Amino acid sequence: SDEKLDLNDSKWEDIHVITGALKMFFRELPEPLFTYNHFNDFVNAIKQEPRQRVSAVKDLIKQLPKPNQDTMQVLFRHLKRVVENGEKNRMTYQSIAIVFGPTLLKPEKETGNIAVHTVYQNQIVELILLELNSIFGR
Repeated sequence: SDEKLDLNDSKWEDIHVITGALKMFFRELPEPLFTYNHFNDFVNAIKQEPRQRVSAVKDLIKQLPKPNQDTMQVLFRHLKRVVENGEKNRMTYQSIAIVFGPTLLKPEKETGNIAVHTVYQNQIVELILLELNSIFGR
């Protein structure tokens, strides 16, 4: 909505409120940031040999709609800053991937492979965080 929020208001002091809202925004999109039709492609990319994963994921991101690419770049740069402050917030690459993987990347229809999908979702998000500059440039 067009509501103006004052993030200095005491009701926003709990960081979990802000992060929960961010996660909910991405979870409630009509289609995930990593679009449904690319889910299996990203899973196949992360299954490749380690040296090929980055270029495969980068190529797939370039196939996404431009607004998705732009949003992804801003979001992942922010999440990288969160990890860089891990001494204060105790967030690691893995913990960010666990929190955001299933929210940003999911199949259109869930099959019996939920646990397997979760592993790949997390690995994809972690790879993008670790290889941010290679994938999105400086």
